[in-house]
Amino acid sequence: MSIDLSQFFEVFFEESFEGLDAMESELLNLEPGKEDSETINTIFRAAHSIKGGSGTFGFTSVSDFTHVLETLLDQVRDGRRTLTTEHVDLLLKSVDCLRTLLRALQSEQEPDLTEADALRSKFEEILGIAEATACESNDEKADEITQSTYQIDFKPKAHLFKTGNEPLFMISELGELGEIETQVFHDAIPDIAQLHPDECFLSWRFFLTTDSDSKAIEEIFEWVEDDAEITITVCGGIFEASTETLSEPESADGKSAEISSASITPPKEINKKAEPQKNNESSTSTSIRVGIDKVDSLINMVGELVITQAMLSQIGEQEITESTITALQEGLAQLAHNTRDLQENVMRIRMLPISFVFSRFPRLVRDISQKLNKQVELKLIGEQTELDKTVMEKISDPMVHLVRNSLDHGLETPDKRIAAGKEPVGTVTLNAFHQGGNIVIEIMDDGQGLNTDKIRSKAIANGLIQAHDELTADEINELIFMPGFSTADEVSDISGRGVGMDVVRRNIQALNGSVEVASASGVGSTFTIRLPLTLAILDGQLVQVARHTYIIPLISIVESLQIDITKVSRVGKDLDVLRLRDEYIPILRLYDIFNHQGAIEELDKTLLVVVESDNHKVGILVDDLLAQQQVVIKSLEANYQKVDGISGATILGDGRVSLIVDITGLIKLSGLKRPGTQELLVEQQGSEVA
Repeated sequence: MSIDLSQFFEVFFEESFEGLDAMESELLNLEPGKEDSETINTIFRAAHSIKGGSGTFGFTSVSDFTHVLETLLDQVRDGRRTLTTEHVDLLLKSVDCLRTLLRALQSEQEPDLTEADALRSKFEEILGIAEATACESNDEKADEITQSTYQIDFKPKAHLFKTGNEPLFMISELGELGEIETQVFHDAIPDIAQLHPDECFLSWRFFLTTDSDSKAIEEIFEWVEDDAEITITVCGGIFEASTETLSEPESADGKSAEISSASITPPKEINKKAEPQKNNESSTSTSIRVGIDKVDSLINMVGELVITQAMLSQIGEQEITESTITALQEGLAQLAHNTRDLQENVMRIRMLPISFVFSRFPRLVRDISQKLNKQVELKLIGEQTELDKTVMEKISDPMVHLVRNSLDHGLETPDKRIAAGKEPVGTVTLNAFHQGGNIVIEIMDDGQGLNTDKIRSKAIANGLIQAHDELTADEINELIFMPGFSTADEVSDISGRGVGMDVVRRNIQALNGSVEVASASGVGSTFTIRLPLTLAILDGQLVQVARHTYIIPLISIVESLQIDITKVSRVGKDLDVLRLRDEYIPILRLYDIFNHQGAIEELDKTLLVVVESDNHKVGILVDDLLAQQQVVIKSLEANYQKVDGISGATILGDGRVSLIVDITGLIKLSGLKRPGTQELLVEQQGSEVA
């Protein structure tokens, strides 16, 4: 019988990455010399599970490397070794190395073992020194080591193969502990008509003579302790047993048989020539874990939808009367309600807590703070705040850049903080919360704040602003988001390469979000990111321009109003601005930008939708305001091509295609923004308007 274990690969990789995350988190919480046993056991179990799984699936590059890692951890948890900062650093590097190896295997590529070999050599050097010291100090105890014989009864449950476990590999590992005699019992094998090739019907009894202790045997079967009945006996006494006692198995003929290693085909190490996995076409995550409560709720919603559909079908077969029309209207209302509930439940499936993003920052903060010789405390708030998986994956890199900048430029060194009357330990806080239909993420630090004088001087030197320009502190701080802007005195591998903040803003805007900064000298800085909860559905305002219907995201709309023609002025040749309270709002004509004919051109007969982007307000001229509704976003680039000023499309209830306006792109398309800056032309010419 041959079992194809490749069907379990993706589950193994997913669980292994989760195990590595747990290892990293616990290692970061460790205080060398004061570690508690539960933390060490958690780290050890994660490493042991990865070792066992990789061995089961034949990923020897991972299992061999994890074996030496596990040995060091075993000595620490047994009290034979005291954990040092050097060990923690080495273990963290090993976590990174294992991630790299697993990602290569997941992508069906040959792993690069250079780093793994180097780390393994360091582990072996540490372990070798320990063994030599132990031998010199324990010569008398070594003479007292004796061998013991263990009887191990191993009865797997029928579903063992379905969990991705392979008895052959456990038996092989057991044989490495000493001399082993094996009996296999096959009395549970059914008639061929009832035989299922993916179920296990065999059980085993082993007699192992070894100088290893019972713990070594337990660790071999730890991987399957919930999927088998296991009893281990030594010298006539039972010292370890599962909750279910294994009765002595007897074969149909009362005889035992030697195990045949040819009955199971072990998998081979994946390499470049391996057959491609059908369910893993890329190295990016293609799966998502969903709570059973969400699945149950979704099933219930589908059931309600089926009932409503059956009711409407029955009404359709009846003669049209006043009562059937009333019933039809009620049925359609119920259908709309069920559809809305179904949509909300489907969207909940894609929602994940932002802790998946936050979890990467403890390690990042630790490594960078050590490199910069700074003392930093990381605070995480709102870790259970949920957002769409796609948004989460795309916001991670911009957040990393902002945190790195806070560590490099924001927080001071301990001596400077003490001189400024602060605690030597700086604080970086990540906070996430819902606000309306959006998620807000704040990256805060209690450092020195942005140096507005330095930013202004740099901007003048680069020709971004003029020396006579009067800007507020907030306006000066906004200059850091301009392309190529940097105040770093020298280039480092952490920040200050002249690129970054403009890319951060651009990437966030690509998610229909925004980013802004607030800072106070000597107090600290706060970067605030606002994002939609999902990229799949948008709350939009439908507007009419000539014969066309466009959608403006509600998140961008400040207000809508009728134009008072007496407050409209002309700037330059063809730019109209509306004085709204104390601001001048540029007026953009959609019909002109998109070249539509038949639109209303008289300003006093149209409506103005005031929107905001990059902290700038503009007014979009439309013929009429239609309904507000949620729309399903379809990618225009994927289905047609990229169109400037348009972020996507949707299909309306009447079957027509409506385009979704990209506010930032629309401003650029109109030529309103000065090239190479974040400044609008109207801001430069504000004095002319006045």
